[in-house]
Amino acid sequence: MNREERQQARTDRYRELADNARKQSEQCFRQSESMASVIPMGQPVHGKADRNYREKIWNKMGQSVKASEKADYYERKAEAAENNNAIYLDDDNAVEKLEQKLAELVKAQEDMKAANKVVKNKKLTEEEKKVRLMELGYSEKSAVELLTPCYGHIGFPSFSLSNNNANINRIKKRLELAKRMKGTPEKEYTINGVRVVENYPENRLQVFFDDIPAKEIRDSLKQHGFRWSRHNSCWQSYMNRRNIDFIKELLEETEA
Repeated sequence: MNREERQQARTDRYRELADNARKQSEQCFRQSESMASVIPMGQPVHGKADRNYREKIWNKMGQSVKASEKADYYERKAEAAENNNAIYLDDDNAVEKLEQKLAELVKAQEDMKAANKVVKNKKLTEEEKKVRLMELGYSEKSAVELLTPCYGHIGFPSFSLSNNNANINRIKKRLELAKRMKGTPEKEYTINGVRVVENYPENRLQVFFDDIPAKEIRDSLKQHGFRWSRHNSCWQSYMNRRNIDFIKELLEETEA
């Protein structure tokens, strides 16, 4: 199962939890409403039994509210999972995604430079500048905004270009790393009977125990960023030298 499939599975799971919570909320609300319907409007409390009955109605309504809040929570989680467009190095098409992202950033940089060249051209009238900007692909509204002084400056501010250029350099480095990792074969070895896989294409350091490790080992793994992967049936973390050194030291001190 690749990352996109896991993302979809996570989204579906959250939506299912939201649906179940919503159904529970509606059920509790109907029960509360049904219980309250037998009490005449404005009737005062008569004795302990009546008071307890009314408390049950109130508690049932409270359960409905809590279930509704839980449904809202899982719906937000589902939406966040579904809209997560971040690029991860272990994506199957990470290289392609990063190349596309880089191309978009480079084009944005070129567009901003071209726009600034137009708006700062002293030989053009304001109307001519607007026409040139629209020819570059900007809407009339955007062209007018670029020609309107902001804090004494027109066009794209210098920090927009410098920030975008920094993003270009960042994506270039990630792209180089992604290409290098995709081209690096897995490295597998065993320490005290525990199989360790340096899975560079997936950007994962994977540890396969024959049995469930002791609690202190599990706690130590969690403290160092390892998590149990039910898809791969192993403990795994992101690939980095710190975790590689840690797992070697941990396993060398541990009897399988």
